[in-house]
Amino acid sequence: MSASTPPFLVFGAPQIGEPEIAEVEACLRSGWLGTGPRVAQFERDFAAYRGVRELQVAAVNSCTAALHVSLLAAGIEPGSEVITTPLTFCATVNAILHAGLVPILADVDPVTQNIDPDAVEAAITPRTRAILPVHFAGRPCDMDRIMAIARKNNLVVIEDCAHAVEAEFRGKPLGTFGDFGCFSFYVTKNVVTGEGGMILGNSEEQIARARILALHGMSKDAWHRFGDKGYKHYQVVECGFKYNMMDIQAAIGLHQLARVDESWHRRRAIWQRYDEALADLPMGLPAPPQSDTRHGYHLYTVMIDESRAGISRDDFLEAMNAARIGTGVHYLSIPEHPYYQQRFGWQSEQWPHAMKLGRETVSLPLSPAMSDDDVERVIHAMRTILHAS
Repeated sequence: MSASTPPFLVFGAPQIGEPEIAEVEACLRSGWLGTGPRVAQFERDFAAYRGVRELQVAAVNSCTAALHVSLLAAGIEPGSEVITTPLTFCATVNAILHAGLVPILADVDPVTQNIDPDAVEAAITPRTRAILPVHFAGRPCDMDRIMAIARKNNLVVIEDCAHAVEAEFRGKPLGTFGDFGCFSFYVTKNVVTGEGGMILGNSEEQIARARILALHGMSKDAWHRFGDKGYKHYQVVECGFKYNMMDIQAAIGLHQLARVDESWHRRRAIWQRYDEALADLPMGLPAPPQSDTRHGYHLYTVMIDESRAGISRDDFLEAMNAARIGTGVHYLSIPEHPYYQQRFGWQSEQWPHAMKLGRETVSLPLSPAMSDDDVERVIHAMRTILHAS
């Protein structure tokens, strides 16, 4: 790299501080790398942050695992239908399939980009047993409407909160409305453990089952078998999975969670700077956060309509890459992918709002690790590309 070439600005780079590094080192020196005391502490801290009891949470190794286990722990009979959004990562739909259930897509609101409650109602059939809303980009879904629909039709609600660890709807934390809330601590998320997830449940009994399912179906985890209280025998009570979080992951998460609000404020400041600096460009910006909600500010997604911007979305991505700025696409709609087309016969045009958004969306860098200079680099590149077009 020449002296004049700027460093590549990695999309979603996490902010890792010295406390995380020191905690990981301490974990390595302790000899306990698997599920143990740091995972237990991370669960306690997360429960306290979301205002629930410790027995209402279970740490796992991904949000995908959290979704899968929650669908099973909810006791939904195989072959039942689960309504979800087409504008999401494939893991949302895959978890439904892995649980032996049938995904049914309901289109999104083109402004909020979240699942449209009217579309949810229209998608309900006698086989529907659950709704799986995704709080896209950190923006809360309309949980009043969704919960009213669920109550009316006796449906389970499992919230995908992968983007929304800090978010609230009318003063209540997301993940606490439905039967389960599922969170992600992937490397690009608002709280990072590298890989990791958390299940939050309203029922302590269902969370206890989720915890067993997440570790081979065993009645005791490793910390209780090999800890300093003496060896504890276990029994396999279900055919479970290998979904447990490790202490080496929780070591990072403990300090990430301690800074969660500080990081939220930084992302909000970057979001507001983007809003201010990009308002006059020929593209769509995210809708303002709705009143009486707390937006998670996880993704700042702009819409590149070629007829308006003078450049296609994919050419825009290439131009940003040439400017050494990483971007993301969140997301091509689920029916755009060959697997789902072949398995279900889905065509993107069946969900026109999600199709249009998925073909135009670009996610800009948004991380507390970004400096003010990084933010201005993104803005300068955007203005140069779109004015040049």
